[in-house]
Amino acid sequence: MKELKESLEFWEELIDTIPAAMFVVDDDVRIRLLNRSARNISCKEDREILDFRGGEVLGCINASRAPGGCGKSGECSDCVLRESVRMAFQGEKVYRRQARMTLVRDGRRLDTYFLVTASPFTANGERLILLSIEDISELTLLRRIIPICSVCKKIRDDEDYWQEVDRYFANRLNVDFSHGLCRECAGKYYRDFIKTP
Repeated sequence: MKELKESLEFWEELIDTIPAAMFVVDDDVRIRLLNRSARNISCKEDREILDFRGGEVLGCINASRAPGGCGKSGECSDCVLRESVRMAFQGEKVYRRQARMTLVRDGRRLDTYFLVTASPFTANGERLILLSIEDISELTLLRRIIPICSVCKKIRDDEDYWQEVDRYFANRLNVDFSHGLCRECAGKYYRDFIKTP
């Protein structure tokens, strides 16, 4: 068993079996190592992946907008990959976040939703991050389909409880509503109180 633990080949095989895209990156999100799943979501050839930054390998639309590539455009300041790596280095702990990224594939824009996990570690005296990227686009799309009552317009939540629309969005998305009346409802329900010209 000791030989197995020390075998680099064993660890490379093991990381290749993980279904999530796994990248080992530095503080500039430059790729040092990756698994088979990461190669499959890359828009670059195998020989071009190492030492490129995460956004360049994934095909992030912002990586192609700036002359310096990934991390150099104005939009990169709030990039989920960069922010996750920065927070993991800063806090010396695992940092996990969901986000939407716009990727370019075959000349087309593709909005993709990822679950990004950044875990810091040290190897040969260098601080690195194990960056896991899971495509949750399908799950996100399914969650966007909201069951709503066709009569009272209440929304059913995950616990099968029916809530008013404003309460549902306030609880889920931290969105507040202001209330008013549209002309149709004002005329229908409050016509005795409304002066007509």
